[in-house]
Amino acid sequence: MKQIIDRFLRYAMIDSQSNPNSKTTPSTEKQWHIAEELVFDLQEIGLTDVTIDNNAYIMATLPSNVEYEVPTIGFISHFDTSPDFSGTDVKPQIVENYDGKDIVLNAEKNIILSPDYFEDLLQYKGQTLITTDGTTLLGADDKAGITEIITAMHYLVKHPEVKHGKIRIGFTPDEEIGRGAHKFDVEKFGAEWAYTMDGSQIGELEYENFNAASAKIKIEGRSVHPGYAKGKMVNAISIANEFMSILPPEETPQNTTGREGFFHVHSLKGEIENAEFQLIIRDHDKTKFEERKQLLQAITDSLNSIHNNCITLEMNDQYYNMREKIEPVLHIVETAKEAMENVGVTPIIKPIRGGTDGSQLSYMGLPCPNIFAGGHNFHGKFEYVPVHSMVKATEVIVRICEFTARKAME
Repeated sequence: MKQIIDRFLRYAMIDSQSNPNSKTTPSTEKQWHIAEELVFDLQEIGLTDVTIDNNAYIMATLPSNVEYEVPTIGFISHFDTSPDFSGTDVKPQIVENYDGKDIVLNAEKNIILSPDYFEDLLQYKGQTLITTDGTTLLGADDKAGITEIITAMHYLVKHPEVKHGKIRIGFTPDEEIGRGAHKFDVEKFGAEWAYTMDGSQIGELEYENFNAASAKIKIEGRSVHPGYAKGKMVNAISIANEFMSILPPEETPQNTTGREGFFHVHSLKGEIENAEFQLIIRDHDKTKFEERKQLLQAITDSLNSIHNNCITLEMNDQYYNMREKIEPVLHIVETAKEAMENVGVTPIIKPIRGGTDGSQLSYMGLPCPNIFAGGHNFHGKFEYVPVHSMVKATEVIVRICEFTARKAME
């Protein structure tokens, strides 16, 4: 347990936020700092073929220790942290034997992590938690995943009696800004399938995610003195409001759960002459996903007919539901499920209300379900991770490697 804590703390304190406004890969220079640390650690624990390319994608190999043929499998995590909240000067705090009460993250600023609001905390009563100090995020998304993968590989190196095939490791930049898989070389990785260690609470096992698209609506208005504006002014702000009012009010993130899709307006700016808003479109069902995009186009066409073609709609697909690619090889999910049960973890199989590198990688030819890394409340000051969850995730990785080899021999 101490090894996992020490490794995670070391990674968490390295600032590695990504930047959606950057055009480079990685999107921030500081991601190189943790990338270089990871390369050193992978070499130090005894992995081979440790490489880092010009875009900071890291790969490494744990060679097979059996003489028969076993499918090459992989484990993948990302080392960037979210730009949604500060990741600078992270000061993790360790809470031992959590008593189930409020945790004071920052007394001076009265920032409290409370089970009254975050009920999941009560699952971890009596355990050791790692929290923030209330001023930054923690970075368990996904430095917990990285910690678990490296710790598991180190264990397998030290315990050759655990039989396994060839294991490939991949660490990526820029996942938090949707680019983690963009320059991932699947052919070079050379695995038949892989697992992202990027889920949340202990037990999560996911092979469904949203179909996703982004949309930008631009409105060109016409400014006229308001006292003489009748029949002449075109108020871009008003038209933007009119457009948004047509969207189904119940189909927003705050009103949906499970497999329910939504529209989410996340950016809005405007003046009379020009207005612009951006939104994301999400749905697990491919048909409903297409219908959502069609609705945006229909609203645009309808309002353009009223307001003299002043609206421009730009839509781009972002990623798709990986279930379509996982179902033909569902045995890889079953192996992960068996591994969890073997180490005393109850699998929680549910759809991801988001996306992972695994969704894009699955469509690039690398089927890639998602496994829990253990953290909660990602991307903010209330983020925390139970150490026991990281220990169990590490054990799951080891068992997946062992079970894959065993099944290949049967």
